[in-house]
Amino acid sequence: MRPGADLVFHNGTIFDGSGFRPDGTVVRVTDGVVSYVGARDGAGDLGAAEPVDLAGGTLLPGFIDAHVHPVSAGDQLRKCDLRAASTAAGYVEIVAAYAKAHPEAEWITGGGWSMDAFPGGIPTRDLLDAVVPDRPVYLPNRDGHGAWVNSRALELAGIDASTPDPADGRIERDAAGAPVGTLQEGATRLVSRILPETTDDEWYQGLLTAQDYLLSLGITGWQDAIIGRYLGSADPMDSYLRAVSAGTLKANVIGALWWDRYRGLEQLAELLDRRARGTLGRFRATSVKMMLDGVAENHTAAMLEPYQDGHGCDTDHSGIDFIDPEELPRFVMALDSEGFQVHFHALGDRAVRNALDAIEAARTANPGSALRHHLAHLQLVHPEDIPRFARLGATANIQALWATHEAQMDELTIPFLGERRSGWQYPFASLLRSGAPMCAGSDWSVSSPNPLWATHVAVNRSIPEAPGGSAGDPFLPEQAIGLAPMLAAYTSGSARVNGLEDQVGSVRPGLDADFAIVDADLAHLPAGEIWQAGVTTTWIRGEVAYHR
Repeated sequence: MRPGADLVFHNGTIFDGSGFRPDGTVVRVTDGVVSYVGARDGAGDLGAAEPVDLAGGTLLPGFIDAHVHPVSAGDQLRKCDLRAASTAAGYVEIVAAYAKAHPEAEWITGGGWSMDAFPGGIPTRDLLDAVVPDRPVYLPNRDGHGAWVNSRALELAGIDASTPDPADGRIERDAAGAPVGTLQEGATRLVSRILPETTDDEWYQGLLTAQDYLLSLGITGWQDAIIGRYLGSADPMDSYLRAVSAGTLKANVIGALWWDRYRGLEQLAELLDRRARGTLGRFRATSVKMMLDGVAENHTAAMLEPYQDGHGCDTDHSGIDFIDPEELPRFVMALDSEGFQVHFHALGDRAVRNALDAIEAARTANPGSALRHHLAHLQLVHPEDIPRFARLGATANIQALWATHEAQMDELTIPFLGERRSGWQYPFASLLRSGAPMCAGSDWSVSSPNPLWATHVAVNRSIPEAPGGSAGDPFLPEQAIGLAPMLAAYTSGSARVNGLEDQVGSVRPGLDADFAIVDADLAHLPAGEIWQAGVTTTWIRGEVAYHR
């Protein structure tokens, strides 16, 4: 295509960000902006326009991932990446090969292991010691809420049987109290704080690697869910600013500035300074990320009732509040008054309620505010809290790929929640029916960033099983949502939560021509085949950013 050419997309299905357009709809693009959407005979003189044949596929707005960690994910792709394996033996094999190929590496880092590969979700140091006895190993799991370490790493960090658990985490131990090699939540900082610093160049290359991958999936924008130092990680903001200055950032990105859980409102002035510095070109650090709890698999997600012991009996543990619930409303009111959107990690039903209570306090204190605060993950939502989303204008930020039967759900979650609460998980249909605003994201590198795979699970409540069909029974099928609402959440819904709905997220005149072209007619594709569809071309402002 000629740069700046007038384009007409035809011979395919058009999803405009809210629904599918009538058959025969064409889309005209002029100077990188949508200029017409409708029947071909209304598109004007097409003599000078270049036709773009959709070949029977689907044109839809570029996907926007509303909760993702691309810089660290891209960096992980360049290190000891465990995601190609699914068993303990497979992970160990990758670690051994990586260590052999990188004798110069002072530490073996990377990550991406899944808890269900190990008994009780807890890998042990002896597995790593067998292949890397001489250098420290630090490998976060795929959700970033735990880390697998070897004996050398524990030794360097000074962790032994006498080391107390931090208030926001846990050292997994054997019967004698010695650390076994798994650190949960805040305990990961005991080792991550002594890791070699990731260099600015490594972080920048991680961003570019991630952007290329996301573009290949039709993703043209996102909200980076941690801009700051989380549990000792490096801060990705400078990489974004460097990319803007170098002209290499193609996507529209909103950055969620990290709220330090160990501090209070004294950090507000710092956040304001970072927002001012972090607003440049296509990157705007206008959100604040507050992590309220952990994850259900390691029992750190905050629950209204105690976890069970796997035999139906209550334990004395109901998860961890990373931010004091008594102080949270005050913090959110202050952020809201300063014009910050708040992006909550809220996974357990207590965390969800705490977030909604804080938003309600902010709405009362600042009645003129219309900031689009959003709650990500929403694994467990108490039924009484479902209608509060619409009433408060709180957006449900869903990660649909998790709403399925898999080992982490069936072995590490359901037995410890019990039958009643297990039925409250990922209530997408209930939220949609209640009128809750919705957006969607992946939490990559926790799980795949492929929006079409997430869409498959949202519609089917089951994961695909190659070469066809779905694996196992649907998970709470009454909470499945339709194809159009899910695609809307991942396009116009995420554009709205990012404050960019007047620029991207829909296919309508006046908006940027940010498109994903899919190789299947999604409007007529059987629901069980959604996962087989793939992106062929990604367009940003009328220019090809990726072509398969």
